[in-house]
Amino acid sequence: MAATGVTALLTATGCGAADMTKQSSPYANVGGAKSVTLSVQSWVGAQSNVAVAQYLLEHELGYRVDTVQVDEIPAWDALSQGRVDAILEDWGHPEQEQRYVKDKKLIVPGGGLGVTGHIGWWVPKYFAEKHPDVLNWKNLNKYAKTFKTAESGGKGQLLDGSPSYVTNDKALVKNLKLNYQIVFSGSEAAQITQIKQFAKAEKPFLSYWYEPQWLFNQVPMVEVKLPKYTDKCAAEGTKDPESIDCAYPTTPLQKYLNADFSKEGGKAAAFLKKFHWTKENQNEVSELIASKGMSAQDAAKKWVEAHPDVWKKWLP
Repeated sequence: MAATGVTALLTATGCGAADMTKQSSPYANVGGAKSVTLSVQSWVGAQSNVAVAQYLLEHELGYRVDTVQVDEIPAWDALSQGRVDAILEDWGHPEQEQRYVKDKKLIVPGGGLGVTGHIGWWVPKYFAEKHPDVLNWKNLNKYAKTFKTAESGGKGQLLDGSPSYVTNDKALVKNLKLNYQIVFSGSEAAQITQIKQFAKAEKPFLSYWYEPQWLFNQVPMVEVKLPKYTDKCAAEGTKDPESIDCAYPTTPLQKYLNADFSKEGGKAAAFLKKFHWTKENQNEVSELIASKGMSAQDAAKKWVEAHPDVWKKWLP
């Protein structure tokens, strides 16, 4: 997920990584070929979108689907160049939207995903119930020693995911004068492992986290209230990310298509524009992948077989 200045997200599992700024997919925009290339973001929710879309494109519409994992901002560059045809879950990138959608018109909106995303700082419910005042950011310094770990250098630990995520956490810690050190777990999967270990031992922790996410089903967490998000804060943060001092926004997640593919992509483009589901749908697939050990393809197949009432509306 990502947060450019004001929005954010993450990294996780699955598809082989590829540098799409250097290599073009052999399947993208092949003249006359029934092929589609989808960008897969690194977190499992994004994998779920692509897995279900891929399964239906292949089994219902007869397309060849290529998937490529690429970081959030490079994915926009790849999409603008036609190296990928669609991004199915974008958490908001104002600079890229301005450049590629509004100015150059190389990318077009593909409609809402149907899922609302939100990033924040979270503590486990078992800790919040005993220490309810922790849910106000103004009291976080009081708990810095409680959240201290061997990795946080004498300060409280704020657990983050991958260093590749575009987050506001560094600015927030500095601008809110919090006695905390950001500790990167390395990926969404590693962060989930760490959170589960804390929860199993009922240890306190403070973590950057987000919705929708299947992990809430297994480890209930409560959000710490940061200073209220405002458009003014967001606008200033877009100009200067280091100035951010307010909460992350609540973001209706969006799809984006390469402009040429949107016009010439036939049934595939029409299908992707109509792809629209709920966070419960997404979490169902995500939990099958990340917690139940199913492959993305098998998880998609299971979901598709159980929910024809949902996906049949997407077919052109």
